[in-house]
Amino acid sequence: MTLSRIDLADWRAVHSWASLSQVCRFQTWGPNTEEQTRAFVAAAVEAWSRAPQQRFPYAARVEGDVVGMGELHVRSRGQRQGEITHAVHPRVWGQGVGTAIGNDLLARGFEDLRLHRIYATCDPRNLGSAQVLSKLGMTWEGRHRHTALIRDGWRDSDTFSILEDEWRAATPSS
Repeated sequence: MTLSRIDLADWRAVHSWASLSQVCRFQTWGPNTEEQTRAFVAAAVEAWSRAPQQRFPYAARVEGDVVGMGELHVRSRGQRQGEITHAVHPRVWGQGVGTAIGNDLLARGFEDLRLHRIYATCDPRNLGSAQVLSKLGMTWEGRHRHTALIRDGWRDSDTFSILEDEWRAATPSS
């Protein structure tokens, strides 16, 4: 699995999962129409040209095929805080793609951007996502109540984080 800048031509591959209800079940977005996916990918591509850059959206590719996305969002440069997110096509769920995306995003955040803390959130019902965040070495910090209104009502968010020294201690090559 490799991460590379998302490209406008990737919209169809992104739509192949962004249009599926099981992928966006715990999200505030989706299932996307083609127009919504095109707009999302266009905004992600445009994020690479902003200065200072706050969003770093990547396409996750396996043998050239886009099977997911990951994004590192700098929430505070002064406090050196960032957030990671990911989405993966269901056909590769359980194959380590989400964990690989997360590992790559953490490396970019801590090595390239010199962040101090990176966090992620997930719906407490999304056990797969929580498992990925735990595999990344992130610590469960707690639950925030009713953080987002989604299709089936108010959603809570579990927050996980990892600090730069924790990541460096767990990463042999750093």
